[in-house]
Amino acid sequence: MDSNDHLKWMKEAMIMAEEALAAGEVPVGCVFVRDGRIIAKARNRTNELRNATRHAELEAIDCIIADETLTPEIGQQYPLSKTTLYVTVEPCIMCASALRQLGIQEVYYGCGNERFGGCGSVLGVNEELDHPVHKSYKATGGFRREDAIMILRRFYITENANAPVPRSKANRVLKTEINPPSSPH
Repeated sequence: MDSNDHLKWMKEAMIMAEEALAAGEVPVGCVFVRDGRIIAKARNRTNELRNATRHAELEAIDCIIADETLTPEIGQQYPLSKTTLYVTVEPCIMCASALRQLGIQEVYYGCGNERFGGCGSVLGVNEELDHPVHKSYKATGGFRREDAIMILRRFYITENANAPVPRSKANRVLKTEINPPSSPH
């Protein structure tokens, strides 16, 4: 697969992130691709469902697992072994672990997640940690990175009525300068 394919799939993930933003969610979107087609797509729904586990990746995984045509082998240990994830933000530690347990083939993401990243920014759940059962997977960032950063910034300058203690953001200005990616650890 060449970088044009990666950008095509990341564009689809960005559409889901825009849907999340429009719904007042942290704007993260994803698509799961198998055999050259999208088999599931989702966006964050944590505010809507009032459930902190309803990240885009887990929303899409639930759709995949619920559809027996996408997981035809009952009891298959790794239902995502031939599947690639495209997500706008590096999966958090929780999602990175779920992806490993389900045997994801590979992950491509937009920007790093410096607070909760599970593919190397905070903790390398995907491949830096040994696991006695689940194989590691490669995660590559930087696809539509600037777009992913800007949509997050657009969200974080708005008032979040769903926050436990909403803070006034009336004086915030959208920062448009983006620093180059930091070097890997």
